[in-house]
Amino acid sequence: MGMPKGVGVIDLMMSIPTEDTGQWYGFLKPQLMDDESREQFAMPAEYMFKNIPSYTPGADLLKLTLQEMDKHGIERAMIGVDDHIESAQRALREHPDRFFASYEVKPNRGMQEVRKLQRLHGEYGLKSATAFPAGNFPQVAIDDKKFFPIYAKCVELDIPICVCCGVPGPRVPMGVQDVARIDEVCWFFPELRFVMRHGAEPWTDLAVKLMLKWPNLYYSTSAFAPRYYPKSIVEYANTRGADKVLYAGYFPMGLSLDRIFSELPGVPFRDPVWPKFLRENALRVFKL
Repeated sequence: MGMPKGVGVIDLMMSIPTEDTGQWYGFLKPQLMDDESREQFAMPAEYMFKNIPSYTPGADLLKLTLQEMDKHGIERAMIGVDDHIESAQRALREHPDRFFASYEVKPNRGMQEVRKLQRLHGEYGLKSATAFPAGNFPQVAIDDKKFFPIYAKCVELDIPICVCCGVPGPRVPMGVQDVARIDEVCWFFPELRFVMRHGAEPWTDLAVKLMLKWPNLYYSTSAFAPRYYPKSIVEYANTRGADKVLYAGYFPMGLSLDRIFSELPGVPFRDPVWPKFLRENALRVFKL
């Protein structure tokens, strides 16, 4: 049968496009050391991502996003919200049936950030926190004590946290995102639903082993074109991990939905895996 139609896809990583894509990555500039990243790249992993979506000035980019979602059968998408992200606020306000909110935490801010997570949860009904350990300045490791109050708050709010794992695309140090660091977090916070983002490479075999070990550890496919989904993750989904692997895209930060959905049918998931991957696992893990 292959990839089914009409399942109502839930995309666990999307943003409303902006005419200036560079504004998404300004926070990385203090860490970038090479001239190419600092002076030539609009997107800091541009050496990997080609044909990044761009848009006509003055276009209604929320309307465009909804059209793209409808074209590819995406029922709902998770978008990052913050006090200054007006496009996300508008999307959540005008289309609560199509979008739900996450917030990217900054653990260097201590209890100030814990309180902000609590406040935004109340204001926007957050369904998840997110984190980019290698993108913080200074960097904060997955198992660093600075993250622990945030993990505790996620447990208290009953929301998962989606964390970038593995070698980061931008040219910044990788050690803080070593997948092995997840082990202690899952041990100390057994109630925390922890979702790996951005590939976990080159430690995907370890990621699978840890998902077998820890009931609340999951994997999402964000920032990967489907033709590059790691083989060990596909094999795990087809065997013992059908409930652990979730679809996430990367529109418009690095991939178009046209590319993602043209390549998805080529992923060799077994028939029973597809509805779980595209929808059902997200409904359960994010309590939608």
